[in-house]
Amino acid sequence: MLPEFELLMPQTLPEALDMLAEGAPDVTPLAGGTSLLVDMRGGLRRPGVLMDLAGLSELHAIRQEDGHVVVGGGVTIAELLESPIIAQQASVLRDGAAVFANPLVRNRATLGGNLVYASPAADTAPPLLVLDAEVELMSKEGSRRVPLEDFITGVRETIRRPDELLAAVRWPVSSPHSIGAFHKLALRKADAISVLSVAVMVEGNGSGLPSPHRGGGGGEVYCQQARIALGAVAPRPIRAHAAEEVLRGQPLTPEIIAEAAHLSAESAAPIDDIRGSAAYRQRVVEVLVRRLIVSTERRR
Repeated sequence: MLPEFELLMPQTLPEALDMLAEGAPDVTPLAGGTSLLVDMRGGLRRPGVLMDLAGLSELHAIRQEDGHVVVGGGVTIAELLESPIIAQQASVLRDGAAVFANPLVRNRATLGGNLVYASPAADTAPPLLVLDAEVELMSKEGSRRVPLEDFITGVRETIRRPDELLAAVRWPVSSPHSIGAFHKLALRKADAISVLSVAVMVEGNGSGLPSPHRGGGGGEVYCQQARIALGAVAPRPIRAHAAEEVLRGQPLTPEIIAEAAHLSAESAAPIDDIRGSAAYRQRVVEVLVRRLIVSTERRR
């Protein structure tokens, strides 16, 4: 049973920000409620005042502007799956959305809520990290943009202030030579928390063209830019920066890919729990990173 609470239902974003400014830190924003309401039923959280964000049309848009894709914080996971913009410009995020919980949850859960809840296993976080996403935090006093990598600071911890809402997530449109891939490993195919997840984004130098940074002839694909993100293997979703640096400017040879995969595993700091051991997670990170990078090369 849910504990008693007061419910605020703003009709516009400015009204919501006013309510939040007046009531913070006692007002808790409610988006889809797929995590918050479960915690309340379990006695883990007892907020006295909830503010329902479902009616705020300003938080529900998916658009392209100024060379960026912008997704409102209130966009549901199901809406991500239906969006032609996401399919065209962020297939790696679409792949993450496709394995998010189950259809009923996807119809309610929001992108902003998934990030604000700050689970180390958040399915949307690794794809967004390799897209180089940032979040827009909005309060009555104004707005600020923060790289997603800096937004989540630990288990259930973010830098969001009590008077702020996560209004949008944005990232630059990827190069046409960029290919992303995502894989979630779980104990069953649906409605399961990640044992671990991996996302990669590799930007090549074109179709077999010589690298402008290195000598040599054509026919070999060089990595101009790479991003690798890991979920459920640290207190927060993380980037594997050392692995990315190894790939940058290099030909995608089996040796280079194997080194990047090994460094990705070394960047992880997993724990033992009921879903898997730390050693298992670290080993599988190496395997999945290697496979995903190879898969991006084969799709060129």
